[in-house]
Amino acid sequence: MEKIQSFFKIRERGSSVKTEVLAGLTTFLAMAYILPVNSAMLSQTGMPFGGVFLATALSALIATLIMGLFANYPVALAPGMGVNAFFTFTVVFGYGLSYQAALAAVFISGVLFLIISVSGLRKYVIDAIPDALKIAVGAGIGFFITFIGLTNAGIIVDDGATLVALGDFSNPAVLLGLFGLVVAVALYAAGNKFSIILAIGITTVVGVVLGLLGVEYMPAYSAQGLDGLFSGLSEIGFSFLSGFGDLLASPEAFLIIFTFLFVDFFDTAGTLIGIGKEANLINEEGELEGGNAPLVADSLGTVIGAALGTSTVTSYVESTTGIEQGGRTGLTSVTVALLFVLALLLYPLLSVVNGVVVGFNDFGEAIVYSPVTAMALIMVGALMIGQLKDLDFSDKAAVIPAFFTIVFMILAYSIAEGIAMGFIFYPITMAASKRAKDVHPVMWALLVVFVLRFALEVL
Repeated sequence: MEKIQSFFKIRERGSSVKTEVLAGLTTFLAMAYILPVNSAMLSQTGMPFGGVFLATALSALIATLIMGLFANYPVALAPGMGVNAFFTFTVVFGYGLSYQAALAAVFISGVLFLIISVSGLRKYVIDAIPDALKIAVGAGIGFFITFIGLTNAGIIVDDGATLVALGDFSNPAVLLGLFGLVVAVALYAAGNKFSIILAIGITTVVGVVLGLLGVEYMPAYSAQGLDGLFSGLSEIGFSFLSGFGDLLASPEAFLIIFTFLFVDFFDTAGTLIGIGKEANLINEEGELEGGNAPLVADSLGTVIGAALGTSTVTSYVESTTGIEQGGRTGLTSVTVALLFVLALLLYPLLSVVNGVVVGFNDFGEAIVYSPVTAMALIMVGALMIGQLKDLDFSDKAAVIPAFFTIVFMILAYSIAEGIAMGFIFYPITMAASKRAKDVHPVMWALLVVFVLRFALEVL
């Protein structure tokens, strides 16, 4: 016990082993929703659900262990929300690339993030991107995944006349999704820290019971052992190696890699700084204690996650729940990592989170709703848009590109397109307001790159 105290500097940070373990349990419960949600999200690309589940758990386990043992931070990591939507709906569905190519892009972005983390590039990159666009990207992703959650639940549907409309509220699957959303909102508003995972559990139980009573389109349990995990992982593990050709042949390769890197880097930096302040891990110079170690841990998590077969791994803001319980050291993270191992035993029960087929469209394609997990996307998105409070709405030159970033993410159904539009308009609005000298050279270079990218699409 004394060795543990000494290794993690538990006494120095005013904590105890018991407090750290309880903090780890709290953090895990707050973020455990990612196991079924990420699996359901990425499996839409053709990846096996069980394989993604195991890759999600293992990448979270390894990355969180690195954060705990190497950086000694009470921060847990797992595949990130929002970026997994970009992986699925933009890279695979939007650009038509294989999931192997998407994993290759994640791997490259992870390597670039690692290089930035261990070199002096970190400050240069942070200084190059204006705060307005950093805020807009984070909030825009929140709106985007909320929209995905609403469509996954059937609450918002495709409409020939108005593009989108409210769904069929007489459909039992839609009603179950609405019920889950109401439960999640009520729990969160009541101050419950585990509102999302509890809402998933309650919705699952209600759905299964209704299904047993004969209600149509309800989630159902299908027996499948742990063998589904390992056979699935063998299919997607290191499959990124076969995706480089497909990725690099795409004219969208730069934008895809840039988006993965941008979202991961700034999401991680913002999360770590926020968590560091709460845990008193920011030094007098305003820098994170441990230097680059937390960022290195995060970037290694992304590289390892891509190799295992999942989207970008990132630091979880849900770690703040553990910090509120007193977590101050890497022992909190180690506890979270060990709980991800135990979570693998729950896999056979999670067949109920798979989507349900409620009909077929005019092209004969199945219409699938995900009433059990949709509310997680909606709630996480709702929480992400709070970043807009830090946007200076009096600065018109910054507000307009921030707005375009957000609105194009939603209406173009693409995080990458939103980022591109924001990065194009920011130098333009700044120059028009006679502040061109305040625009970093990197932003001018990206303006040219993104304009050329759109030009090549129409030539």
